[in-house]
Amino acid sequence: MQHKTDLEIARETKLTPIQDIAKNAGIMNSELIPFGYNKAKVSLSILDRMKGKGDAKLILVSAINPTPAGEGKTTISIGLSDALKLCGQRVCLTLREPSLGPVFGMKGGAAGGGYAQVIPMEDINLHFTGDLHAVTAANNLLCALVDNHIQQGNGIGIDPRRITIKRCMDMNDRQLRFITCGLGGRTNGMPREDSFDITAASEVMAVLCLASDLHDLKERLARIKVAYTYDNKPVTAGEIKAAGAMAALLKDAVMPNLVQTLEKTLCLMHGGPFANIAHGCNSYIATNMALHLADYVVTEAGFGADLGAEKFLDIKCRQTGLWPDAVVIVLTVRALKVHGGVSRDALGVPDEAAVARGMENVYKHIENVKDYFGLPVVVAINKFGADTEREIALVQSLCREKGVAAIPTEVWEKGGKGGVDLAKEVMRIAKKTAPKHPYALEDDIMTKIEKLAAIIYGASDVHYSAGVFKAIDTLTQNGYANLPICIAKTQYSLSHDPKLIGRPKDFIFTVRNIKLSAGAGFIVVFAGDITTMPGLPKNPAAEQITIDDDGRIEGLF
Repeated sequence: MQHKTDLEIARETKLTPIQDIAKNAGIMNSELIPFGYNKAKVSLSILDRMKGKGDAKLILVSAINPTPAGEGKTTISIGLSDALKLCGQRVCLTLREPSLGPVFGMKGGAAGGGYAQVIPMEDINLHFTGDLHAVTAANNLLCALVDNHIQQGNGIGIDPRRITIKRCMDMNDRQLRFITCGLGGRTNGMPREDSFDITAASEVMAVLCLASDLHDLKERLARIKVAYTYDNKPVTAGEIKAAGAMAALLKDAVMPNLVQTLEKTLCLMHGGPFANIAHGCNSYIATNMALHLADYVVTEAGFGADLGAEKFLDIKCRQTGLWPDAVVIVLTVRALKVHGGVSRDALGVPDEAAVARGMENVYKHIENVKDYFGLPVVVAINKFGADTEREIALVQSLCREKGVAAIPTEVWEKGGKGGVDLAKEVMRIAKKTAPKHPYALEDDIMTKIEKLAAIIYGASDVHYSAGVFKAIDTLTQNGYANLPICIAKTQYSLSHDPKLIGRPKDFIFTVRNIKLSAGAGFIVVFAGDITTMPGLPKNPAAEQITIDDDGRIEGLF
C-alpha cells in the first residue's frame, strides 16, 4: 500500500483562519500580528494581560537516544496534543522552529509527520516568519561591531586572539568551521582566525529562548561575552554598545509564532536551539503564554532525555521557575533493535532478544527522569507496521517492571485518535512535584560536570583536555562558577562517543573545551568531537527538494 507523503497529507487539510484559532484560545485581535492567512505572531502585550502564574499542567516530551531508525518525538508531541484535545482538554502545543541545516541536510523538517503535523509545513520548514534569519543578523551585527572596535583603535584593549563570539548562518556548511579573515591589508581589518556556528547553536538563539520579555532580552544580550582583553578581563556586548541594535533586530523574532495542527490544536512554535550543542527547548515566552491559554501544555525537548530533557530541567526550569507535571519518553521498537545491535537492513525482522537488549537504554532514561529528577514518567511506543504484538508486549512488560506504563501509539496513521490511550495515562500520572536536580548551582564547575557525567550519563570518570582547567579557573575568578552546565555532546549515545550505543558503562567522559554563555546564563562544556557547525551528508535532502512551475514545493519531508 502506497502511503501519502507528509506534504500530501498537509495539503489535503483545510486550514482554519489563524484569527479563529487565536480567538478560540482567548487571544485578542489586538494581540495578533498575522503573517498571511495561516500563521501569526502573538504580541508580547499579552504578557501584561496574563499577569500571574498560569496553572496548566506542563507535559515534557523526550525520548531515548536517537537512532537512524527514527523515534518520532515531534510526531508524538503533536499527536498527544490532539489526543488531549479529544479528551476534552484545552491544549496548547509548544515546539521549536526548524533550522534550515537539518531541513536541507539529513534529518529533514520538524513539523511532525503523517496525520500528526503542524501546518503550513512548507512555510514552517522554509524560513517560516524569519526568526532564525533575525537571530543570524543580530549575532553577525555583534561580530561586526567587535571587529570594527578593534579596527577603530581598540580602546577597550581586546586581544584579537581571544575573541569568543563567532559569526553564524542557518545552514550546515563544514567549510566555515575554520576560516582566516581580515586579509588584504590594513583597511580590510585585523587578520585573524575565526569560525562560524550554525544559528541554532549561537548564544543569541539561546538568549532569545530564555528571555522573559523584551527588557530581559536586552539585558541578556548586553551580558554576552564577546572577547577577553590583553589583561584577561571579559568584554561584553554591552561594552561594545551592541545590545540595543541587536534587540531592535529581534523585535519581531521575540514574539512567538502561532500555527495549528491538522486537527486545529493551538501551537506556539518559537525558537530553535539544538539540544546537542545548546539547551534544546522552545522559548520561555511561548511556554509561559501557553500555560495561561490551556489546561495542558505539551512541550518537546530535543533528542534524548540525557540532552534536551536534562537541559530543560537543569537550565530552563532553574531560570524560569517552570517544572513539568509529567514526562513522556518516546521510543520505537526499531530504535530498540538498533540499540540492541541489529543492523539497519534487519530492523523489520522480529527480534525480541534485540529489543530486550535495547531496553537498557530506555531504563537509563527512565531512571534519570524518575529517580534523579523525581518526575512521573510514561513511555510512548511509536508503532511501526512491522512491529509484532509480541515485541510490543515485551516492551510493556519490561517497562512495568520499572514501575512505568508503556503505551502503544498510532498518531502518525490515525492522528489524535491514535494517541488517546497515551493522553489518558498522561492525565492519570500528571502531578506537581518539588524540583529536584543532580547537582546544586553552588557546586563548583568541575563538580557539576562530573555529577552530570556520572549520574545522567553513567561515566566512571571524566578526562579534561589541556587548557580546560585554565578556562575553568578563569570563569571562576570572574564570578561565573554558579551558572548551570550545558553539555554539548553527541545525541546518539549516553556517552560522548556516538559508537557507544545502548547503555554504556565504565567509560571515561572526555571534556575538550569550555565556553561561557553569560547572556543565556549557562556554561557550555564540549565533550568528544561535537561541532557547532554541522556538515551536509553525502546525499543531502536538498537534492530532492524543488519547486514546480505553479510555485508548489516538492520533495520536502
